[in-house]
Amino acid sequence: MNPNRIVSAGTTVVISDNIIRKGEVLFPEGAVGVIIESPADHTHTYKIRFPDGMVLAMKRAEFSIQKIFRREGMERDVLKDRELFEYVMYRCVIGSRAYGLDHDGSDIDLRGIYLPPADMHWSLYGVPEQLEQGEEAYWELQKFLRLALKANPNILECLNTPMVEYSTPLADELRDMRDVFLTKLVYQTYNGYVMSQFRKLKKHREKHGTIKWKHAMHLIRLLLAGITALKDGYIPVDVGDYRNDLLAIRHEKRTWQEVNAWRLELHQEFDALYPVTTLPDRPDYEAVNAFLIKARRSML
Repeated sequence: MNPNRIVSAGTTVVISDNIIRKGEVLFPEGAVGVIIESPADHTHTYKIRFPDGMVLAMKRAEFSIQKIFRREGMERDVLKDRELFEYVMYRCVIGSRAYGLDHDGSDIDLRGIYLPPADMHWSLYGVPEQLEQGEEAYWELQKFLRLALKANPNILECLNTPMVEYSTPLADELRDMRDVFLTKLVYQTYNGYVMSQFRKLKKHREKHGTIKWKHAMHLIRLLLAGITALKDGYIPVDVGDYRNDLLAIRHEKRTWQEVNAWRLELHQEFDALYPVTTLPDRPDYEAVNAFLIKARRSML
């Protein structure tokens, strides 16, 4: 809680220490009141009304917000989250280096999965859905699987990238069964990402008169990947023969009209492939559930 943030009137608060007047405890530590007037800045006092109707002026350091006070002691220890990096089961490179679109200054984007010990997972405090550290990010296994079942493009790329830095036998097993996540849902999710990105590009162009060329390049890249998924039944990560064409967009060697025309052409192809793709309608939920239970049991 930022102590300099002004707490609004109507907020229920808890007194941090005994309020003593003339040697007697007027209100004990833990007493509850309601802010009826907030100051303009943190150097002045609040007016707080207590259940008996008395109103006192109090400094911010003299009370806690009730809903935060109730959670004290139940919050996850952020320092302990660092220990969870020991339980990373899969680490890979995604982003421009995996796509084959990198340059000398490109970041190395590391992504992956972690599988926490059962005691931490079952505890009152739980575990975070995602760990982050610099350019690294790791999803907790269940979160990762749920996103994969929804055909999230970033997750599917993580499972299909050829640039794997670390993989446990359990992660190898997951990669071997990655085709269970490849379904017609790819059409919806990839389309959703592409259309959202196009709206942002269009809005930025209308407002600023410029194009975010890197974003335009990735819009086309995602459409190309979606087409390959529906047509050939796999998720491409490296852009292969499209590298020069995509970099031409990135380096502003194509006009917006040319890029938009290519986008429309690819959209047509993507739409035409959807009714005839041989991909299943939905993923194999039971197979994924069985894998998750096996993974959980391995951490007992």
